[in-house]
Amino acid sequence: MKRKLVNNLSANTLQLIINQLAGLVIFYILSTGLDKNSFGQVSLALALMLAIFNILSFGIDQIAVRKLASGEKPQTVLSLYISHVLITGLVFYGLLFAGRFLFPFINAYHSILLIGAGKLMIYFSTPFKQSSIGMERFKLLACLSVISNIARACGLIVLALLHRIGLQNVIIVFVSGDLLELVIGILLFKRATRLPLTIKWNKSDYTALLKESLPQLGVAVITSALARFDWIFIGMVLSALKLAEYSFAYKVFELSTLPLLAIAPLLIPWFTGIFKDGKPNITNLKLLARMEMIIAAFTIVLINSCWSPVMDGLTAGKYGAVNERTIFILSLCIPLLYLTNFLWTVSFAKGRLKMIFAAFAITLAVNVIGDIILIPVYKNEGAAIGYLAGYLAQTVYFLIKNDVKELNKVLFPLLICTACACLSVFGAKLLFANIWVEVGAAVLFYVAGLFVTAQIRPGDEMNFSGILQW
Repeated sequence: MKRKLVNNLSANTLQLIINQLAGLVIFYILSTGLDKNSFGQVSLALALMLAIFNILSFGIDQIAVRKLASGEKPQTVLSLYISHVLITGLVFYGLLFAGRFLFPFINAYHSILLIGAGKLMIYFSTPFKQSSIGMERFKLLACLSVISNIARACGLIVLALLHRIGLQNVIIVFVSGDLLELVIGILLFKRATRLPLTIKWNKSDYTALLKESLPQLGVAVITSALARFDWIFIGMVLSALKLAEYSFAYKVFELSTLPLLAIAPLLIPWFTGIFKDGKPNITNLKLLARMEMIIAAFTIVLINSCWSPVMDGLTAGKYGAVNERTIFILSLCIPLLYLTNFLWTVSFAKGRLKMIFAAFAITLAVNVIGDIILIPVYKNEGAAIGYLAGYLAQTVYFLIKNDVKELNKVLFPLLICTACACLSVFGAKLLFANIWVEVGAAVLFYVAGLFVTAQIRPGDEMNFSGILQW
């Protein structure tokens, strides 16, 4: 079990590192090569398409993972999943294409249509990625997940070298990368799994799958809105320029959750097996949660101790100091994201889908209300506050409704580690002027704080090794 978990984690981490590095290249070239207005337009179009296609999944992606992890036949699950993405994807894109004739006065509609075509290809490839997770084929998942980003990064590097970075060229590169991921992904999946990719339509089975996924459909709608409502609202209410600034800070915030992205896919099949077999080892779960909080708060230290000098240096003064307060507020969400993902996985493994839906509904309501009130007044900082408030509400709800009450004590490591991180950053800024001395001091202060508050304890290494063998 230990070897399998380590191999899975290694494969998943490798694909995340590759994707994040490619994403950084893409992100840097776009943010520096495009003017703020064009960058904001691309961000808005991507936000809309990603939100819509996430909603169209109906939450079946997570249901498919759970079914496969529980031992259901991969061919049956995959056939139903492919049927779903083909039906919903083609219907949506047909409506989007028709909108070109209904709304000819929208200047950016051609770009939206092209970006939508690319995201449709990514949507069609999701059954193969999710099936890889459910079957715990993380090496296959790694291969499937890096194709598009590598292709985009290489394409944009060529454009940058040729000094041809422009809105239309960027869109062509994006669509080409998405199409390449679908084509190569199908070939790799078929070769690795030997599963026939035939579609056997079964109305009753598909209807049953839709009914089972209904609570997750609500979650998909809400998470899509949570992920991109602030982007869309800023783009509509403020300007593309302000959206460019916010999307830059938000993208760095997303990239900073790399460890969570590495861990989260492994937890679903792992926790499903643990809770299916019987009562889990609570001590091990609490230790795992504490380790996650230490990593999450350490990210706060790294981001905020060097933000303005580094980002202004990389972007010629475009996105550093202007986003200093925004990124600080967003970074406070990182420990909350780790904790809510942990508690969500426990609830999902136990089949508490209605409770999960309620948690995300509350989060969305708080986030949307916060955005509507705060963005017109505080602009990008208001959006960050609204996002933070939403995840605070979700954390509180999960802790109240969690039926494994012993796990509620994981709130204390979250509060302690976050406090240590913030005090370390502020202390280092007050004491030192040199940026690299400041970063080093903040890290040392944070580690010392963890020892003083007993978040790092003797025997943790041995106990964590026991978790890997669990």
